[in-house]
Amino acid sequence: MSDFRDFRWTPENAREAERIIARYPKGREASAIMPLLWLAQNQMRDETGIAWLPLPVIEYVAAQIGMPKIRALEVATFYTMYNLKPIGRFHVQVCGTTPCWLRGSDEVFRACFDRGLKKGETTPDGLFTLSEVECLGACANAPVMQVNDDNYEDLSYETTLAVLDALAAGRTPKPGSQIGRTASCPEGGPTTLKELA
Repeated sequence: MSDFRDFRWTPENAREAERIIARYPKGREASAIMPLLWLAQNQMRDETGIAWLPLPVIEYVAAQIGMPKIRALEVATFYTMYNLKPIGRFHVQVCGTTPCWLRGSDEVFRACFDRGLKKGETTPDGLFTLSEVECLGACANAPVMQVNDDNYEDLSYETTLAVLDALAAGRTPKPGSQIGRTASCPEGGPTTLKELA
């Protein structure tokens, strides 16, 4: 797949695309654009190792649902969840919103910088792309970093380094709280309602 004009759904994704489209009423198939673009981006990741949407892939998805190409491109360019250029194998997204900043996102960024990551760039080895994002939806467990589809929460400089080092070594670090917190319980565990009535 050199220029991506020959992009086609895998058999499994073709079935998934049909399932997604079937969720919308007749004549409203264009409403499926977001999940279909996500599916296409994931297929690109599986096939090339890079989760992104080349223009011919966006056009392929648009044609399937009878949407003008420019409308599909408008969607893809509006949402930051879609990558319109190749990114690293690991897309590191660090939240810089107030709750994460107050709880130490500067230290998360410092750890990233110390491992050679730069905002908006991909490392020379193609392993990491770093982005600063607004709110990853886990404010109670700030600071938070999302890598591909996994969130890493309650980060410090040291735990961020550990996550990045594990990824670089080919290991999969445990997602979620890095201090052992369950969901968004208070640090140290529940302080009220400790026993079921």
